[in-house]
Amino acid sequence: MDDRDAALDRAHQHATTWLHTLATRPVPPQATVDDVAAALGTDLPDGPTPATDVVDLLATACGPGLTAMPSGRFYGMVIGGTHPAALAADWLTSAWDQNAALRTLTPAHTAVEDVASAWLLELLGLPATSAVGFVTGATTANFTALAAARTEVLRRVGWDVRRDGLTGAPRVRVLVGAERHESVDLALSYLGLGAPEVVAADDQGRVSAAALAAALDAAPGAGEGGDVPTVVLLQAGNVHSGAFDPFADVVDVAHRHGAWVHVDGAFGLFAAASPALRHLVAGYERADSWATDAHKTLNVPYDCGLAIVADPAPLRAAMGMHGDYLIQSEVGDPLDKVPELSRRGRAFPVWAVLRALGRSGVADLVDGFVRHAAAFADGLRSIDGATVLNDVVFTQVCASFGDDARTQDVVRRLLADGTAWMSGSRWHGRSVLRISVSGWATTDDDVRASLDALRRAARV
Repeated sequence: MDDRDAALDRAHQHATTWLHTLATRPVPPQATVDDVAAALGTDLPDGPTPATDVVDLLATACGPGLTAMPSGRFYGMVIGGTHPAALAADWLTSAWDQNAALRTLTPAHTAVEDVASAWLLELLGLPATSAVGFVTGATTANFTALAAARTEVLRRVGWDVRRDGLTGAPRVRVLVGAERHESVDLALSYLGLGAPEVVAADDQGRVSAAALAAALDAAPGAGEGGDVPTVVLLQAGNVHSGAFDPFADVVDVAHRHGAWVHVDGAFGLFAAASPALRHLVAGYERADSWATDAHKTLNVPYDCGLAIVADPAPLRAAMGMHGDYLIQSEVGDPLDKVPELSRRGRAFPVWAVLRALGRSGVADLVDGFVRHAAAFADGLRSIDGATVLNDVVFTQVCASFGDDARTQDVVRRLLADGTAWMSGSRWHGRSVLRISVSGWATTDDDVRASLDALRRAARV
């Protein structure tokens, strides 16, 4: 017990020291992989090392190699920082060490998961009877929801994929917008569904309603009321533009063709929690499933994704399992909604941040991200040679500084400056600077300092 207390005290000291440096430290890491490996030591010791010494070595060796992702000046990917209530709850989660799979075995986590799920569905305006699975991230959330979709659309044409597999099964048509996130394709690959059919999108990445309707009509027997098993994937929040697909125009059309509609909303789903932004997702509540990351817009620690399915039955059919040694509940268990049997208590930090912020606090959080993104866009427009390329409707900003070489040089200069992290990317065939605002800790001062760094990087 003394050794454990000492190790935890030492970890707490290092953790608070790290957090206190975030306001002033360079955002990019200051050490390479090889530097950190050398500091750790690459030879496995012959004997034991005191836990306090292990903690000290880990913290001091890794410190220079850490990226200040939880700071207010990291915009390189949609990586929310960790809200204080969620961070503290996550420490408790590790200390409690619950395998949150079974309702009867872990009643504390199941109760928290039930409450947090209900709160999430209310905030997002989704059907209150939906099943919510707490998974690792949006990729796994897409996989989980699409597994339910695959099970259900094949069941409708008389095929039991759980019993008979995919060999000899009717082919499942999957239609996606041209600018979906690549993790969707990865989830489809995991599920054995192959490459999707790509539907045209507009200049902001929104799927074309007319093109989708035409594609749904294109296959033999695929007209309205047809019996071709079909899944339509839509998007809430394009990774470059932040744009949202026209749900009100396409969900009902897809349903008339018998399609299951899934919404990939890794960071954009939480627009529904803001009265000012809810119009962006109008009609999305009529879809069949949704995926999002709590460790993005909601700012809980890694890892935490959410797979939401309106009808729990296909999800249970795809994910549920039984074992004689498992103490299972007649009303269902958390393991019925996720791929993992062993999993940490991800609902604890989700509940904590929702309880800490409340309904208005979540809306303010999301609105703040959008306000900062608009400030970045305004600041970019004042920089000579900079052009904002997207309609800034949510948390994403894309800009160029002329030709590809010039834009790439600005990105390099910015990262070398160290004040902020903004990623380079490619969009519509050109190099861009991409800004993603998603951290609760970002302030107006952070935005101003980051724009100043960007101005320095853009000077010829």
